[in-house]
Amino acid sequence: MKIPTTLKHKPVIVSDNYEQVDGRYARNTDAKGLSLGLAQWNDRGKIDISAKVWRHTGEKWSRQSEELPMHRVLDLAILICRSSLYFQDAYRFPKLYDPENGSIDRIGLQGDAMNVAVCDENPKIDEDIRLFAQALSDDGEMIGERLRALSRLLKEMGY
Repeated sequence: MKIPTTLKHKPVIVSDNYEQVDGRYARNTDAKGLSLGLAQWNDRGKIDISAKVWRHTGEKWSRQSEELPMHRVLDLAILICRSSLYFQDAYRFPKLYDPENGSIDRIGLQGDAMNVAVCDENPKIDEDIRLFAQALSDDGEMIGERLRALSRLLKEMGY
């Protein structure tokens, strides 16, 4: 299934077989493709690029397709990496976090820092963090494969 090129997001680089590699949803997903291209919210004279997940209902392209600015995709990758690193040692805490200090890290970006913390505002955090840690563990092989691919590409790019 080809990613549409007639909509507001203008694909430039595509993965049109994403449904084959969509993690645990592979071969049974509505996420049919990924693209990097010109953002749908571009104004005259201002060009932004974005990443988009293309969803298809089986009959038509879905309005639930997601488009994110490139920096947000990378910020999510940073958050995933830092969270994965945190959970490698979270077993040290009886509740998998310190209820007195939920702060995990501050990652410097653009002259400030992105806070990374356990969401202590969540009234069910004790249960939810255990479920999250278990899911992260269960998906460890799949996530690890993607992190290794990302690491290899970052090294090839000189990072």
